[in-house]
Amino acid sequence: MKTVSRKSNVTRLRTAGKPKLKAVRNRIDAAEWQARVDLAAAYRLTALMGWTDMLGTHISCRVPGTHDQFLLNPYGMLFEEITASSLIKVDVDGNKRSDSPYNVNQAGFTIHSAIHMGRHDANAVMHLHTACGVGVSTQKNGLLPATQMALTAMNLVRYHDYEGVAFDLTERERLVKDLGDGGMLILRNHGTLTVGATVGEMFHRMYRLERACKFQIHAMTGGAELNPLPREIIDHALDQGRQIYSKGGQAEGGKLVWAALLRKLEREDPGYAV
Repeated sequence: MKTVSRKSNVTRLRTAGKPKLKAVRNRIDAAEWQARVDLAAAYRLTALMGWTDMLGTHISCRVPGTHDQFLLNPYGMLFEEITASSLIKVDVDGNKRSDSPYNVNQAGFTIHSAIHMGRHDANAVMHLHTACGVGVSTQKNGLLPATQMALTAMNLVRYHDYEGVAFDLTERERLVKDLGDGGMLILRNHGTLTVGATVGEMFHRMYRLERACKFQIHAMTGGAELNPLPREIIDHALDQGRQIYSKGGQAEGGKLVWAALLRKLEREDPGYAV
């Protein structure tokens, strides 16, 4: 009687129904490969942070040297599985422009394509459905000026009202209008979104927004009365944030955080860069 080892059984179960992917590094230029590595790192870090919603959200970035080509996750892969080679190149309508056995979630890319095309400085876009981010998005007053983290983020925060699942392409114009010159968007009754000139800047902004939302939800559910900040202190803190942003301080901080996160990923989950 032929026996099957437990190890081979586990391997078979892990690979069942999973299409084989071809390495693409030798078929693209160095700039696109680096963009793929950074984006794959963002997916893996999102998984490590516990920010995923199974297959329900996306992170995208513009292909360097183009204005209408983007990299997106294969629909069907968990964030923790994504590699630089597995990312799919798509056009502004979400049509595949690179070989992949996976499909693209068209509804998911509607939001991303709107931001990419409407804001040419938005090279990277990240959208999440976390418990705390969605929690704040359902609250009438949105993000409150209740913590330092919120106050350092609020200058960049904008709001977009829920319109249903993003199948309607006419929503693109309203998304871009509501984002305006902001870097963080609270999609009411839906989730959170950040943009950045780089993947690192986008990720750092999402970290700050998610932490601000988490602090707010924890404070409001703790049971004690919240300590309101005086209006003059709120205005002073917001002005400090504007000054830091105008001098590039947040961008520099984002670069340091991103470099540190990549070192963390190399220690804990280095398989993304293939």
